[in-house]
Amino acid sequence: MRAGLSQAGWKPKKLDMAAQAVEWWQWDWETSYPPDESSFVFGITGYNLTFYQYSEENNLVTDPRGFNTWLKGVAGTFLKPNDTRLLLNTIVSAIDYSSSGVKVTMEDGSCIEADYALCTFSLGVLQNDAVSITPALPDWKDTAIATFQMGTYTKLYLQFNETFWDPDTQFFLYASPTRRGYYPVWQSLSTEGFLPDSNIIFATVVGRESYRVEAQDDETTKAELMAVLREMFPDVDVPEPIAFMYPRWTTEPWAYGSYSNWPVGTTLENHQNLRANIERLYFAGEHTSAEYFGFLHGAWFEGQEAGMRIAGMVTKECVNVESGCGDYYRYEVLHGTTEFAEFNAFNGIGVSPFFVAESDDVEA
Repeated sequence: MRAGLSQAGWKPKKLDMAAQAVEWWQWDWETSYPPDESSFVFGITGYNLTFYQYSEENNLVTDPRGFNTWLKGVAGTFLKPNDTRLLLNTIVSAIDYSSSGVKVTMEDGSCIEADYALCTFSLGVLQNDAVSITPALPDWKDTAIATFQMGTYTKLYLQFNETFWDPDTQFFLYASPTRRGYYPVWQSLSTEGFLPDSNIIFATVVGRESYRVEAQDDETTKAELMAVLREMFPDVDVPEPIAFMYPRWTTEPWAYGSYSNWPVGTTLENHQNLRANIERLYFAGEHTSAEYFGFLHGAWFEGQEAGMRIAGMVTKECVNVESGCGDYYRYEVLHGTTEFAEFNAFNGIGVSPFFVAESDDVEA
């Protein structure tokens, strides 16, 4: 991505911190990694397919019922209240797979056996060997898991007894004079359409800064945030917050990060190996989506496809891979680049990511 930006004429000097803040806003904030560490082709692919195919709207969910409302609604179409098939507060410790079935063992010693299983662990969980998988993953799978990046995206919320910033401004961009990505974007929730009069503002950090702040205590982080706010608003007597909180995704044992990113030099073949099943153990999640990695709808579509492949095998209606069911295609030998012809449904790309503008329309 750095090479692409440079060839397009964007060559910010290392010490031009205003330009660095703008670049962070345009790239890091979306991918959780800087341009130097991100794939050009697939970074743009992810952006094109989501924002051009769907919408450029990218808003914070403020529904007071919570973001999981949609999930409960979908689950309610096939799960009953207190359904015994849904195991809450249950930690998976081991998975044993074979050509005849899958056995999932829990931390308490209980287990479930099935003909097939769909693993939706995050890429972070897979990379941290948080669950024992037997037999050991084949090299082609292990390499794919190790290759991709698990990014971290941390929102840090502060609530005050007043809105001392401009209530009509949603975003504030801060350029640290010494450090790129140091609390660079601030977003007000006191603006119309969010939570008016809530007196809440939050900052976002990603990548290495996320790891840093998530590893330190709240008071240290709050002091850093307050110092930035007082630098941003020098003519205001900025009070101490009445509430402060932020998540620590890097330490969550069921996540170990926020969402995936494609590193420099990644190919669709390598990613297809990340998607592919091993015997009767299938995989899904945002990280297995070539089209929408990093997004909820990526996980949604990947879960649907894996479920349909398994269902075709269970119902005996699966004819072959070409019919869209059964085993995923995988690559025992990787090639050094992704050819144009490889952007196809077999490799998880069902819609062309190569968009060109014609008049006011955006077409593939």
